[in-house]
Amino acid sequence: MPPVDTVPAVRCHGPGDVRVEHLPVRRPGPAEVALAPLAVGVCGTDGHIVGGSFPAARPVVLGHEICARVVETGADVDALAPGDLVTVEPHDYCTACAYCRLGQEHLCDGKRGYGVRLDGGMTERMVVPARIAYRLPPGTPPWIGALTEPLACCLHGMDQLAPRSGLPVLIYGAGPAGAMMVALSRTRGLGPIVVLDPRPDRRELALRMGADAAFDPGDEASGPAARALTDGLGFPHVIDAVGSARVLESALTMASRGGRILVFGVARPEDEARVRPNEVFARELTIVGAVINPYTHHRAVGMLPALGLDRLRPAFFPLDKVPDALDAQHVGQTDKVFIAPHGVAAAGR
Repeated sequence: MPPVDTVPAVRCHGPGDVRVEHLPVRRPGPAEVALAPLAVGVCGTDGHIVGGSFPAARPVVLGHEICARVVETGADVDALAPGDLVTVEPHDYCTACAYCRLGQEHLCDGKRGYGVRLDGGMTERMVVPARIAYRLPPGTPPWIGALTEPLACCLHGMDQLAPRSGLPVLIYGAGPAGAMMVALSRTRGLGPIVVLDPRPDRRELALRMGADAAFDPGDEASGPAARALTDGLGFPHVIDAVGSARVLESALTMASRGGRILVFGVARPEDEARVRPNEVFARELTIVGAVINPYTHHRAVGMLPALGLDRLRPAFFPLDKVPDALDAQHVGQTDKVFIAPHGVAAAGR
């Protein structure tokens, strides 16, 4: 039996090496809060860390999509109190580099992410600076609260895309991020909202979240069918929510003249796409990227009640079943996978 001054945590020690270990309990400093994570979303990044294809600290406690209950506050913290339900904006920036000083902290070379280079939320207790804990609206189910971080990333992506209401959008991929992009597109007044995804269950999810049409990109008729919904002009807004060189190449062909293409999904570092510069020039295309969530976490908290995210079907796993949760996430066993460090009931199923 471990001593009472430790808590279980899921740590990745290297490729394929994930262990539940008991770590010392740390009290919060003056400007910190101690949290009890209730729901932690399993992200593709977690799988890449465990697989060894994403740079991370070794060992590190996994989990960056965090919803938690405040259990203790530091002496200087007055904005939060024990019992508050919060979401965590999981990044720490150097504050001294040129990007930080220009208000572009998300581009900081020295940034560290909780669950990546700092210990994350797959544990029964964690301590973070109070400034990165955001109080959630009353009555928010913890698993919905854990979606704040990916939603904040999607909001930044939408900001980069800068869509104009009343025009079509094409979204590649209807995983959790693609599904949130569908919901955000609906709130932005875009239409028709068209999704391409090879999996029937994810096409169904896209329609459930508000897409007007969803096609299988493996079907040769899907491209012409999607383009027909734009009167043959193509899409002025295209979102790659997959992360694939092949998707980017396809997006270029589906964009309208003057179209904007958002590269949102995380492709493998070694992937290369073939782009004809003359095509970008002649059709005046714009290709933009979006990384993490600069200054969008607060907005994401405000939007949680408006997007109908409870239409997602969640699955919950305990701390000692993280490998099973990663497998479920990888194969898309359900719409969204969560770790419930304090049990499924606490995660708000």
